[in-house]
Amino acid sequence: MKRIGVLISGRGSNLGALIADQANAPYKIVLVISNIEGVGGLARAAEAGIATQVIPHKGKTREAFDAELDAALRAAQVEIVCLAGFMRILSDGFTRAWEGRLINIHPSLLPAYKGTHVHERVIEARESQSGASVHFVVPELDAGPVIAQARVPVHADDSPDALAARVLDVEHKLYPAALRLLADGKVKLEKGLAVFG
Repeated sequence: MKRIGVLISGRGSNLGALIADQANAPYKIVLVISNIEGVGGLARAAEAGIATQVIPHKGKTREAFDAELDAALRAAQVEIVCLAGFMRILSDGFTRAWEGRLINIHPSLLPAYKGTHVHERVIEARESQSGASVHFVVPELDAGPVIAQARVPVHADDSPDALAARVLDVEHKLYPAALRLLADGKVKLEKGLAVFG
């Protein structure tokens, strides 16, 4: 049973999917950390009886903030860290310290559409499909090896909000499935690649 820490900045909808899945999964969420006070994800975690912590990022260097994150995760004996709508870019030192044990979900079919404003960009490019990716986190933004992906169609009359909602639906199934693979030892990061088996 792997001990999971989840980092959030908002409502925690993917956190909710992980919480719902954990009853019969090879993982247990032991700590949820937000960089912003009072967000919905903290209430979700508290309702599920999971320890929460707020570590504000304002007025701190990225390295100082990440050192506080790292200390809190290690104090809780966290083994795998999941980013779930965590709106901070982590330092190289943090990502290297947690290499192979740090994953993120991103609302595109990586390596396409890294970064932000993904749905607007997908629609502008007149793509026929989009989706979501769970990937290992490496120092370069949204560039880590992909563990799992799911596709959704892009409709001709889509708004960014409509596409975002469709992608979020698949995220809620994809993230728990990918975390199960990692917690079960069925995928690992080796020499910059996601190795399955």
